[in-house]
Amino acid sequence: MADTVGYRGPTACAAAGITYRQLDYWARTGLVEPSVRPAYGSGTQRLYSFRDVVVLKIVKRFLDTGVALQNIRTTVQHLRDRGFTDLERMTLMSDGATVYECTSPDEVVDLLQGGQGIFGIAVGVVWRDVESALSQLHGERVDTGETLVGHNPADELARRRNRAV
Repeated sequence: MADTVGYRGPTACAAAGITYRQLDYWARTGLVEPSVRPAYGSGTQRLYSFRDVVVLKIVKRFLDTGVALQNIRTTVQHLRDRGFTDLERMTLMSDGATVYECTSPDEVVDLLQGGQGIFGIAVGVVWRDVESALSQLHGERVDTGETLVGHNPADELARRRNRAV
């Protein structure tokens, strides 16, 4: 399902806890670009994948803890180079200046014992937070453009819109 569903900007913002202005800036500067569909001029909608939304939320958490945007850019580029695989099993640690990737509890302990890590982001927790948030919001089928209603029983308008198509 993750490869067949995309999320428009407002949905990605709501799930990641960011403003549309941040989302737009990050997309225009290449920090986190939509992997499903970029915007092609005025009136087109960006479409973000589930993993894109997870990365948006990670960026937001790093910014909230005071990590410099340049260090966040380096981290996102590292994750991009890795192919965003095994994100949910990763812990990202930072001392405020450098971000470290830890894929096992032993690596986290080693980093803490070395006195380098100050805080960490368990990406699996972020992953589950985004899953939960997106289950309440709308996605869009990549192939047909059909709006997929989240698990929000109160959204009668979207259900009617889908029946009309």
